Amino acid sequence: MKSHLVEMKDILDKIASLKSVLDSYRPFPDHVVKQLKDYYRIGLTYASNAIEGNTLTESETKVIIEDGITIGGKSLREHFEAIGHAKAYDHIYSLLDRPISEEDVLFLHKLFFQQIDPENAGRYRQKNVIITGTDYLPPDHQKVSELMKKHIENLNKNAKDEHILEWASDLHAEFEAIHPFTDGNGRIGRLLLSILTLKNGYCPVVIPPIRRAEYITALQKSNKGDLNTLRAFILSVIYEEMKSLKRLVESLIR
Repeated sequence: MKSHLVEMKDILDKIASLKSVLDSYRPFPDHVVKQLKDYYRIGLTYASNAIEGNTLTESETKVIIEDGITIGGKSLREHFEAIGHAKAYDHIYSLLDRPISEEDVLFLHKLFFQQIDPENAGRYRQKNVIITGTDYLPPDHQKVSELMKKHIENLNKNAKDEHILEWASDLHAEFEAIHPFTDGNGRIGRLLLSILTLKNGYCPVVIPPIRRAEYITALQKSNKGDLNTLRAFILSVIYEEMKSLKRLVESLIR
């Protein structure tokens, strides 16, 4: 346990050091802000969709979102997932300077899901579901609304005993455990995670598709009460992305 705590403190210290350097450049010039938003619009959309099985490459995702060109051999749903996620991503920047409401979460889902399944877009699930590949059963659908109201309260609380990034990881686990939607829970959950990190001056959380199995395993462990594995995973992702963000900012400001 002690070594685990030491490791967590070590990586939090490294992240804090990177944040300190980035803070020295703030406020970022407008052209830097725009380029960073555009960069993460593609990167986050590609990575989050790929984790869920979307086969579009990052360059194909960029062409679909920025040029409106369809990709031969790729499904209509995959195109809609790219377009919908980009719309939801664009919207998160309007949520950074105020508390998040239940309507905000539902609207994010509607933006992402409206071209895929208009009937269920922006609505909590109306039936019970199972998550394939795991023995975890999400809560009864009749409890979702009540659980989400409590979750929204937690999203707007300040971390007390935990570091804000550990608190954000715990909230991500909580959202995914509730599994409030028929589909799109992972993508909306990761956008909410990025909202929390961005609100506190960190990078968006871009989980590399190559680490998908590690991420899924950490989530499964969180469903059984082990939050530390997911915390360590999320912190490692944030650390790598903070290094990348520092390089990007310094190259754009020069």
